[in-house]
Amino acid sequence: MLGRDSAIEIHTRGELQAVRAAGRVLASAIAVARSAVAPGATTADIDAAFAAAIAAAGATSNFLNYGGAPDGSGAFPATICASANDEVVHGIPSSARVLREGDLLSIDAGCILDGWHADSAISLHVGDAPSMDEVDLIAATEAAMWAGIAAAATARRVGDISWAIETSVVRSGRDDGRRYGMVAGYGGHGIGSAMHMDPFVANTGRRGKGPRLAAGMALAIEPMLTLGRPQVDESDDGWTVVTRDGSRAAHTEHSIAICEDGICVLTAADGGVAGLASYGIVPVDLD
Repeated sequence: MLGRDSAIEIHTRGELQAVRAAGRVLASAIAVARSAVAPGATTADIDAAFAAAIAAAGATSNFLNYGGAPDGSGAFPATICASANDEVVHGIPSSARVLREGDLLSIDAGCILDGWHADSAISLHVGDAPSMDEVDLIAATEAAMWAGIAAAATARRVGDISWAIETSVVRSGRDDGRRYGMVAGYGGHGIGSAMHMDPFVANTGRRGKGPRLAAGMALAIEPMLTLGRPQVDESDDGWTVVTRDGSRAAHTEHSIAICEDGICVLTAADGGVAGLASYGIVPVDLD
């Protein structure tokens, strides 16, 4: 997330379907960006591939020119965040950043279609992973995201989602024989007519706490984990967030809708069918 506006939106079914349409465009464009990841490619190459994909679908970027001063200075200069290795989030794509075999890359991206926003992120290795530690790191991050999404199906408050994410991370750490760093201060958010809105969805929390959830809400759920300690710093570019101890990090995200009859993963091509299957949850079809 880059920031958020202070408003919790409750959407109609038709509006959620519109956000789903933006989410489908985003899912396809992220797949294009993923296919551009290879040793020797630059993060600017991946940004260009993503930008072309959303443009071809009639969508625009909600990352490009985000934030900054009133005169436009300091705004985010690209259509994706490309964060490599010890970069957690908000990495700025560059033609000087050449990807190498074994790099861990997180791609965070969004788009706007007909005025509605979608936001999603993936983490992957460039070529082969250098260690099972990093394979486990990405798997733990994805598992935490899906645990949070599954919790949203029955959650009454935002804290129920946060608790599910945190519990999943602890479980993964126990199963993997390590303690993952859970990055604080960054997390999920409401989404809809703007990219970042209330409520903030922390990646740690207590059940029964936080704003109430209601049908019609759309949320982005996005855990960020490290292989070391959780402390982070912001780089001199004013955007890129890096681990303080130099450990590698992973970041995954999906936008979801809470409907009267269940949940839909707005930014998953299948609406969340595969990711929710192990939880016994069949997502709502908003297509």
